[in-house]
Amino acid sequence: MTSARPRRSDATRAAILDAARERFAADGYERATIRAIAADAAIDPSMVMRYYGSKEKLFAAAAHFDLRLPDFTQLPLEDAGTLLARHVLARWSNDETLFALLRAGVTNETAAERMRSIFADQLGPQVAKVCPDPAEAPVRAGLISSQVLGLALCRFVLRLPPIAEMTEDEAVRWLGPTLQRYLVGY
Repeated sequence: MTSARPRRSDATRAAILDAARERFAADGYERATIRAIAADAAIDPSMVMRYYGSKEKLFAAAAHFDLRLPDFTQLPLEDAGTLLARHVLARWSNDETLFALLRAGVTNETAAERMRSIFADQLGPQVAKVCPDPAEAPVRAGLISSQVLGLALCRFVLRLPPIAEMTEDEAVRWLGPTLQRYLVGY
């Protein structure tokens, strides 16, 4: 019996994605180049194009972001906002993919669409499970998104001093009640 060894192409793809996430996070979509990403991955730029075809397709692959949301129906509803705030802060702390999406989403339509789809596909259905009026779920999910993205932008990208310097518990204490109200109305 032979054990399956990882293929070299899998390692190359992983190296490209790692380098792309770091480069997009550091430089943003517009300034990041295939050449710089290839140099960071220690490969020839033609290999990046071979595996991903274009900068846009590479960004789409590198910008895959799983919110890893808990099942909202399994949360005690009276604590859902606080638990969600704690989750997003822990999930997004030092995540290069999030940083790349936040930076690029402001100036690049592809990145903005990627961010919209992440929140619509992952957060929207969870909110619909627990909000008092399912017809309001898209609005509630949008408001929750605005709060968590605003906090993430100020805390992790802009490093706005009062927000960046808060402890996680302080940030949860401020954000939790707002998310609670948007999520279930109380």
